[in-house]
Amino acid sequence: MNKKLSVFIIGLALIIVSCRNSDRAADESIVNDSTRIVSINGTISEILSGIGLENHIVGVDVASTYPKSLLQKPKVGHNRQMAAEGILALKPDWVIGVREEVKGELEDQLKAAGVKVLLFHQEYSIDGTKQLILAVSDSLGLKQKGDSILAKLDQDLTALDSLPANTEKPKVLFIYARGAGTMMVAGENTQPAKIIELADGQNAVSGFQDFKPLTSEALVAANPDVILLFTSGLESLGGPKGLLEVQGVKETNAGKNNKFVEMDGQLLTGFSQRLGQAIKELSEKIR
Repeated sequence: MNKKLSVFIIGLALIIVSCRNSDRAADESIVNDSTRIVSINGTISEILSGIGLENHIVGVDVASTYPKSLLQKPKVGHNRQMAAEGILALKPDWVIGVREEVKGELEDQLKAAGVKVLLFHQEYSIDGTKQLILAVSDSLGLKQKGDSILAKLDQDLTALDSLPANTEKPKVLFIYARGAGTMMVAGENTQPAKIIELADGQNAVSGFQDFKPLTSEALVAANPDVILLFTSGLESLGGPKGLLEVQGVKETNAGKNNKFVEMDGQLLTGFSQRLGQAIKELSEKIR
């Protein structure tokens, strides 16, 4: 064989091997067999489980309810009200959550203890959900597994095209309830408002951001066609009969028609890889 040709072939082979090694390294998990993870956001927990890391999760926040096996994990509290001591007691290597929910003081305490902290921005939209899945899977070196759950999400979203459009978008009021003494309504740019819009409904209230206490006057003025609650919230009121006893409910279209919709909280407002399923279920229930 010509010497120059031989050198060229060897060089080409080295380049190919190098490229393959680079590709493998780019998709090599940074999580090893002994890695311990505490997840402090329900959607993050879903994504971690979806990319094959559930067995590495040693603790979760109270919103981490799916898959149901996560209910057996030790709880470290609500993501906005958790202490570093409870997290550190689980000896995590990583704490993973959503940046907007984690106080700077908590992050500093965890890092000072030698724990790696990964915090991601979450936007409540279809694109935001996809970006979060990509960010989590890429950061942990599991891009291919992230692509796999994204493909399933795209399938679910495409299936929504077969749903008939609502000729008139129903007015939907989301009520966050923890018994009759704690009832809040969801305003603009909240997770419930966003999912209602995606499900081809309209939020029954406007003019304010975040959540505010429910009043009978505002309830009657909003006159929703549908009242939407978490399943746990409706249960805390004693079911549909209890909801009808809330002042003002009977005067609304929803109350007159008993149009009360309940959904699992994490499914409804998590904006996880189950977003397509959530949109479909809500869309069908509010019609």
